Amino acid sequence: MVERAFRTMKTAHLEVRPVYVRTAANTQGHVLVVMLAYLIVRELDRAWSGLNLTVEEGLDHLKKLSAVEAGKKGGAFALRVPKSGPRSSKLLSALKVKLPSVLPKSQARVVTRKNIDRRK
Repeated sequence: MVERAFRTMKTAHLEVRPVYVRTAANTQGHVLVVMLAYLIVRELDRAWSGLNLTVEEGLDHLKKLSAVEAGKKGGAFALRVPKSGPRSSKLLSALKVKLPSVLPKSQARVVTRKNIDRRK
């Protein structure tokens, strides 16, 4: 089990190595985050064990979940969460997660490693 855990942490999914940080504190922080991610992967594996799919397949399927901006006259709008499909519902149900129908508006900026084309 320990060997499997280290193998999981070294894969491209969690990327514990190579560590390109320069200070001991940054290295410790990076490894802590990877260990926490591994705990999540382990919990997903446990919850989805009866669904005949890997954690990577389940996460890949859940990537398709999204929110849709729904607006009204006068400027008010909300982020609506469309009803998930049967497979997503099974994955979420196994985790005891219930998606809300509406999400609050957030002003948070998301920063990614890639430049995102901002066409509107």
